[in-house]
Amino acid sequence: MNDPRQLSINHVLVIATVLIACVAPLRSAEPREPVKNMILPGESFLVQGRPAFIFWPPEEKRRKPQPWIMYAPTLTAYPDVHEKWMHEQFLAAGVAVAGIDVGEAYGSSQGQQWTTALYAELTGKRGFAPKPCLLGRSRGGLWVSSWAISHPDRVAGIAGIYPVFDLRSYPGTAKAASAYGMTVEELEAGLAQHNPIQRIGVLATAKLPVCIIHGDRDNVVPLAQNATVLLEQYQQAGAADAVQLIIAKGQGHNYWEGFFRCQSLIDFAVQCAQAGVESEITVEPTASDRR
Repeated sequence: MNDPRQLSINHVLVIATVLIACVAPLRSAEPREPVKNMILPGESFLVQGRPAFIFWPPEEKRRKPQPWIMYAPTLTAYPDVHEKWMHEQFLAAGVAVAGIDVGEAYGSSQGQQWTTALYAELTGKRGFAPKPCLLGRSRGGLWVSSWAISHPDRVAGIAGIYPVFDLRSYPGTAKAASAYGMTVEELEAGLAQHNPIQRIGVLATAKLPVCIIHGDRDNVVPLAQNATVLLEQYQQAGAADAVQLIIAKGQGHNYWEGFFRCQSLIDFAVQCAQAGVESEITVEPTASDRR
């Protein structure tokens, strides 16, 4: 004959096991940490498994389509506190800021695919304008210029804070090759196809507006190999009026406040983002979009 006490114990163990089985999945589904640490109010989420963010303007200043700025590089540390005031000006003007962490992609096709995925998420599902202004800081210049070259009809303009356009100047082909899935020799042989500065003519022909602030003592991202070459290519295409190059005298690649409180650059980005609201685009998916 069964011991009633043993039956009660077994009954309790069964109930406990069921409860644990039910609760465990709930606990595992809870995020252990934020997708991204934010310097301003907004939203962080995943796009194709990559961390992405939106800084939202105040509710009363939002609109549909929502004007926006696509920011790069969205790495763990960026956007950072040095840029906070600048982004606050964008939000106060009713312009959202968004970006996606593609890792150290240096303008590679994989990084561009993730950027396109963010663009599709925001314009296709969240009511964002068809043409953002792209803002690239430092190596973020490779991110935004390469994407703009591939999608010139989806961009209202490019703003840059000491941006890189020539991957030979930074990070160098030896470091960039792995991001492109190539050997150094393969990347160097294909620079005409992959290096943004060697394809800036696409943007110059389209007369895509550009505004850049860059220090004349920048030893990390030399002015002469990047923004100056971009300006020269626009001049050769008869589109010099589309470029505003602001040279910060005596400044290098640093946190000088003037880089992040440049009113001309802020006004340019806001105007381009607002102009992007009125744009209409009809494009076939590119090969990178289909993958």
